[in-house]
Amino acid sequence: EIRRRIPLHLGADELCRDGCQACSLKLVEFLDSELERWEAALAAGEPVGLADLSRLARTARKVHRALARNGLVNEGN
Repeated sequence: EIRRRIPLHLGADELCRDGCQACSLKLVEFLDSELERWEAALAAGEPVGLADLSRLARTARKVHRALARNGLVNEGN
């Protein structure tokens, strides 16, 4: 769901436009690395708790809001 809603594929030229209120590039890179870490852990069969999942969801929501303020995603999506 996170990969579907947040444009992790955008390059620096698209993420670093005029008027950034937060560094979109760094936020996207951070979230992408977190998702890769999660995917590797799940593939390795590591147990995941609800608190861990809640933290990831909260981080994704914060990144999404920052990207929305920068005009890179729609606020409602």
